[in-house]
Amino acid sequence: MLVFIILVIVFMVSSLTILLDDVFLASVISIAIVLPTILLIVHSYMAPLNNVLMALNNGFQNFLDNDFSVSIAKTRNDELGDLVAVYNKVGAVLRDERIHLYQRELLLDTVIQTTPLSLVLIDDTGAIIYSNSSARVLLYDGVSINGLNFNDLLSKQAESFSLAVSSGLSGLFTATQRKTSGSDETGRTNETYHLTQNQFLLNGRKHQLYLFKSITKEISRQEVSTWKKVIRLISHELNNSLAPITSLAHSGRTLCERQGEEKLATIFDTMGERARYLQMFIEGYAEFARLPKPQLSIVETYSFFESIQQIKTFELICEEKTGSIYCDPSQLQQAIINLVKNALESGSLESKVSLSVNVNLNEYEIIVRDRGKGMTEKNLSNALLPFYSTRSGGTGLGLPLCREIVEAHGGKILISNRKNGGLKVTLLLPNKKVSK
Repeated sequence: MLVFIILVIVFMVSSLTILLDDVFLASVISIAIVLPTILLIVHSYMAPLNNVLMALNNGFQNFLDNDFSVSIAKTRNDELGDLVAVYNKVGAVLRDERIHLYQRELLLDTVIQTTPLSLVLIDDTGAIIYSNSSARVLLYDGVSINGLNFNDLLSKQAESFSLAVSSGLSGLFTATQRKTSGSDETGRTNETYHLTQNQFLLNGRKHQLYLFKSITKEISRQEVSTWKKVIRLISHELNNSLAPITSLAHSGRTLCERQGEEKLATIFDTMGERARYLQMFIEGYAEFARLPKPQLSIVETYSFFESIQQIKTFELICEEKTGSIYCDPSQLQQAIINLVKNALESGSLESKVSLSVNVNLNEYEIIVRDRGKGMTEKNLSNALLPFYSTRSGGTGLGLPLCREIVEAHGGKILISNRKNGGLKVTLLLPNKKVSK
């Protein structure tokens, strides 16, 4: 088209030269006519090309800014149109890749945020640049810690905790966690962690990754499992011996009656009585070793604890509209009765024994308080172990059985002395949302 127009213009110039018979004047007139015409024709021809090239340039600039949302309409069927089609295909591929990458990052972040493993990442200045929800709960009561100085947070932790982290070594350590509940009581619990420390380069800067895994429950389960094996073994061996002893004592008593040996009969009576007591003692431990898996159901809170008041005397601090608890009612009732029984036998007045119930977002808190003698540090450390008792004649089963019941529900038990005397036992059960 452009060539045809140029040929027409050349023909017009030639004709004008012949008519004017003056080459110079014809040339001037021709240039004045031809040059603007050519420029106008070139501009009208190049404008669509410029528009497409500018669109491609802007599109590639958007790619550099990670914006792949812009597509270009294909208006040509030449090589430039093919280039536009390729651009649109590249944009579509990059959009799909970004969506997939975002979904993978979202999945990874969800996994990291919901894992019980506490994760903290710090840069070379000691500032925390990433942490998950478990780490926030562990180090700062659930408050965001990103941007804070990691060493400042460590200084607020237990000394054993900060020393383990500062050592630069990976491995197991135990830290004492202290919590204040109310104005007059301080709770304390020992937690065992496995710490992993890794250092690596990211964007040319040193970064440190800390992974904290609480293994207290795993250790407790293994400990209880070992105790159960020991109890089953001892019970089996003792029962094998007690059965014939009881039978022989009964036979001896019968023979003594026939022969009028009253003094000897009394001895056999005592032997039989002690054998029966020992059998009852063994049965108590066997019950601990055979504790079945909880049969969970929905229980109305206030009426449940009110019914326990008919068995044991205590002050109930619980609102009638507290809601429901998801538990095995028979097992939880047994645990509560044991705790109240211990409180009443601690030397506390009945009026000073109380049971309070609090429902938090994630936990169901049951606290039994008394104003008895409390416990020494040694007794607090060993109170949850089977066979350990602070009272003469005690079986050492009450608190271990409570612990077994609570941990079977997925919770934990805390024991601490109260200020001004007495003991506080806290049961923490998971507050599960259950649809009826």
